[in-house]
Amino acid sequence: MTRYCVVPDRRELMATWGTGEGDLAVCIAALPTGADTAALLGLARALTQLSDAAWRTYTHPASAAESLEPNSEGWRREEERKHFSEVIDAISHPNLPRGGTMTVSYSSLLESAHRVGRALHNLDDPQLVKAVAAEAAAELAAVESAELGDLSGRAQQAVLLSREDASPVQVAAADHLLQQDPFGPDELFIGIDPTAAAVAAAHWLAAAADVAAEASGLNPAQVVLEADNIEALPHETPTLVIGLISDGVTPHDAVTSLIGHAMHVADGLLPDPVALREQLDDLEETLAEYTGEDEPDLTDVALRLTPLDPRRPARDLLEDLLTGIHGCWLLHSEYDDLGHDEEADTDDVEGWDDEQAEQHQNGSRERFAQLVRDTAAHHHDRLI
Repeated sequence: MTRYCVVPDRRELMATWGTGEGDLAVCIAALPTGADTAALLGLARALTQLSDAAWRTYTHPASAAESLEPNSEGWRREEERKHFSEVIDAISHPNLPRGGTMTVSYSSLLESAHRVGRALHNLDDPQLVKAVAAEAAAELAAVESAELGDLSGRAQQAVLLSREDASPVQVAAADHLLQQDPFGPDELFIGIDPTAAAVAAAHWLAAAADVAAEASGLNPAQVVLEADNIEALPHETPTLVIGLISDGVTPHDAVTSLIGHAMHVADGLLPDPVALREQLDDLEETLAEYTGEDEPDLTDVALRLTPLDPRRPARDLLEDLLTGIHGCWLLHSEYDDLGHDEEADTDDVEGWDDEQAEQHQNGSRERFAQLVRDTAAHHHDRLI
């Protein structure tokens, strides 16, 4: 989201937002001379809350909810998104206290807009009202742009957000980048929504697992775990995703379910109490076997509610999936090296200089990458 701040010595209202490469800032307006600092900070705070509410409609879209029936979560999200058209009017004509009472909107987005309007009303500067209204319009336009899969301009801040759904446009863009570099180019983190990038990466991880499995003779769901014996890897999440896709779950559903679960945890919710009960039962059983106690003490035992970082689940998942592709190459190279070393009659691999070792590694990576491209293309229908 965009954060707003006051520059006291220059009497300016500033907006700042993050991108995949760093933060940007822009001056919104000059602030009225002599205005109370607390009042100015109140305006900045209200604008930040407005941005937060607007971007929440992006990260929690109605399309990700189970139902759009009246009074359902999906219905509430849909209604909140419809309030975009009312924001500017709420800023220009806010609800004000009258006779000791004041109307408060049930909509977080609209109420934030009314707070901005009330802060502007107290500052009583028509030019500032125009500037802030234009700024709010630009912020809403950025959200709308991100919804369409266009992350240019201010909408680029979406690359730092986790979303419960994935734009087909963004998934296609991520898939194109992975075709160029199946190991995951930096552009995935700079210009692509991380949930959409993770959907594409899950598809390519499944392809990489198939390639490594064919070379090693292992089940695809075992390859990243086996690669962990070669190099320490965050194998839990990639293994889970490979298993889901092997069972017929689409990359989209596998990724969005994991990210959505972590986002619910971040919101203080327990999405699946039944699954948690099963986790506790499994944990208790494991501890009983380890300690020999029929009823082991769970007081000091921590249990993760999600395999992802709830503060940044989409980017965390994307990083893990790309690391999983690297792990598939590690395992594949173990078997690939055997065949190519025999063909080249190279027995003294340890005697290679740095240049020879690098050439060999690059050749191994490119052979693996091409096999993964072929496999990903063969199964491309699961990404649609």
